[in-house]
Amino acid sequence: MVQAGERAQAQAGEQAVREPGVDVTVPRGTVVLAATPIGNTADASTRLVALLERADIVAAEDTRRLYALANRLGVRVGGHVVANHDHNERGKADGLLDQVEAGATVLVVSDAGMPTINDPGLAIVRRAIERGLPVTCAPGPSAVLDALALSGLPTDRFCYEGFLPRKHADRMQHLRMLQSERRTMVFYETVHRIDEAMADLEAAFGADRPMALCRELTKDYEQIRRGTIGEVRASVESDPPRGEMVLVVGGATGAEPQQGRALDVQELARLAQRMASDEHMRIKDAIAHVVEQHPAPDGSLANKKQVYAAALTLRE
Repeated sequence: MVQAGERAQAQAGEQAVREPGVDVTVPRGTVVLAATPIGNTADASTRLVALLERADIVAAEDTRRLYALANRLGVRVGGHVVANHDHNERGKADGLLDQVEAGATVLVVSDAGMPTINDPGLAIVRRAIERGLPVTCAPGPSAVLDALALSGLPTDRFCYEGFLPRKHADRMQHLRMLQSERRTMVFYETVHRIDEAMADLEAAFGADRPMALCRELTKDYEQIRRGTIGEVRASVESDPPRGEMVLVVGGATGAEPQQGRALDVQELARLAQRMASDEHMRIKDAIAHVVEQHPAPDGSLANKKQVYAAALTLRE
């Protein structure tokens, strides 16, 4: 839990964003992507406050959350507010950009963090580039970078993978594709799927891969669970986490097998036959093991029935 001194510091930060005297330029005829706090209101920048007050149009992922943020900041949103979310942003883009072309400042904000990073905004950016209209950023809070910095894992090379797929089969295929990824990996996950996600992370990467589970970042109950995948999974089972989560997983090391080309059905059948003979296994069990251990570069698995048919042909 955040201590009293930290709360006082946060309150001072909230006052600081409202202090006058800082010269903030609001560019005309420009799309501005602005990062909003991911939890702690005091993380709002002076530039964000000025943009909320002075932009001609504010395109918000959720207009109610926008006004709630403005109220916490003591800011009056001066421009016209429009909803800009996943379901309508493509249709909204050209209309907003017509206003930019006429000289308006269009501010794009999401519910938390930087627009376009797993949030709406990309359609406007792409269309603005196509039309030759200026786009800039007012940077700020980022759950991805916050979690990466706090994880203790290498930060010199990393990849952001967004939310893991909802379905088990799709999630496993995606994780198998990343088995040989050497960069630190960052994922988002929801409280409703964290148990399944941790089980699949362990199945794909093994129990000993280092990771960190970061929850409620910048909030009073911020928590970072660091350890191996096996240890973090055990903590999830014994003490289920709540709130929004970011998972940071260490990359593959040189000691781990790297994915090469995909083996064809005949090669998998020969490997399975060899394993069945050496390990005194049923051929079906050997096929299941071999197929699981040799995914294609895209993480997909060979059809077991086809491998079995090939194995029967080799016996003849």
